[in-house]
Amino acid sequence: QVHVVESGGGLVQAGGSLRLSCAASGRTVRSYALGWFRQPPGKEREFVAASTRNGNTYYGDSVKGRFTITGDNAKNTVYLQMNSLKREDTARYYCAVTSRTLYTSDVVQTSGYDYWGQGTQVTVSS
Repeated sequence: QVHVVESGGGLVQAGGSLRLSCAASGRTVRSYALGWFRQPPGKEREFVAASTRNGNTYYGDSVKGRFTITGDNAKNTVYLQMNSLKREDTARYYCAVTSRTLYTSDVVQTSGYDYWGQGTQVTVSS
């Protein structure tokens, strides 16, 4: 059993910053990719960012230049620094982990990940 736990969400004004944290524990898993996804109210879950064991990082178009992902696959921890937050960033943010080696096209898909946290809410006010 692998447990994935996110923290760091909250309420912030537009233009502000938040830092999300995620840690996976339990059964030993050698993670390949550590990712963040988000689900705005009434919408589907979407890709935010990912970090892979070979040192690559990936970002969704809407967060490029504002968000930074930092992953430590050896420790199964990942952080998401979110700057210049906008109202449209309001969503529940989920951390995801997989030990499978993924093609680049799969890194941005929810189906690429095996373990998920319960999510942490981020609300950006105007």
